Amino acid sequence: MATLNEKQAKLFTDRNWGVIATIREDGSPQATPVWIDYDGENVLVNSARGRTKVKNIERDPRATVTVLPAEDQQSGYVMVSGPATIIEDGAVDHIDMLAKKYLGEDKYPYLGPGEERVIIQIRPERVDSFGAGG
Repeated sequence: MATLNEKQAKLFTDRNWGVIATIREDGSPQATPVWIDYDGENVLVNSARGRTKVKNIERDPRATVTVLPAEDQQSGYVMVSGPATIIEDGAVDHIDMLAKKYLGEDKYPYLGPGEERVIIQIRPERVDSFGAGG
């Protein structure tokens, strides 16, 4: 397992957006802008059952998340690649925490009726970075 240094981890815990790339059924990449988090070992992305990225990971667990600093996107990046696992426990609390981080809201305001939230946990096997993420 690869590890993130303090500077790299901070890009995931600060209020920066990421992009998660997964693999479609036809083998082509699918990339989605996402809210991101880091738990000290794994990169975390919150989503909902039925979303394309979740279906892709359930079929093929390979994933990459790239983050750029919100304030100066040309200053560098961190890219984390590894196997992704879908976790159900704590997913609603996690999206509420992300809503606080990104929206300043105590609760995620877009939770749909019957929506089943999940956490996509990416275990870093490879970490690439440049500049701000170095």
